[in-house]
Amino acid sequence: EDFLTLIFKAMMKDALNSSHPVSSAVQSSEQIEEMFDALSYIKGASLLLMLKHYLTKDVFQAGIEVYLHNHNYGTAQSDDLWDSMNEITNGTLDVKKMMKTWIVHKGFPLVTVVRKGKIISVQQEKFLYRVEPENWTSDASYLWHIPLTYITNRCNFTHCTNAYLLDQKSGM
Repeated sequence: EDFLTLIFKAMMKDALNSSHPVSSAVQSSEQIEEMFDALSYIKGASLLLMLKHYLTKDVFQAGIEVYLHNHNYGTAQSDDLWDSMNEITNGTLDVKKMMKTWIVHKGFPLVTVVRKGKIISVQQEKFLYRVEPENWTSDASYLWHIPLTYITNRCNFTHCTNAYLLDQKSGM
């Protein structure tokens, strides 16, 4: 419950146009200090949980083990973690490409789901809680690779979870 409270507080900050990405190039020590705030840590943890759910616990754990083994007593960058996950998924999913969309964009997407009969369509756009004119920038080009999971009436949640990667503005 406490973690959810932290996540929602971070999302409120991240939903403002004055937010910042989890990862970006920095030129000064002040910029480094700005990057290491609660938003970065909580959003980062949330993104790892999203990835774990999408890949499954076992695949995620195997990727973490490869990452720790490959970078034992060394330094690493975020791409190194994604490369380790790619190694485990054997090219079935480009984890680096997917996760880059989450860590280099500020904010998060709003996904709209519309059902017309048996046809389901989904659409993404950047969610803004409040527009701040002094910090306004157009984010129309933002595109996230959003892992969506769903169930149908043919199965129950524990045994039949389907996955869909929304990597365009809209899809079916």
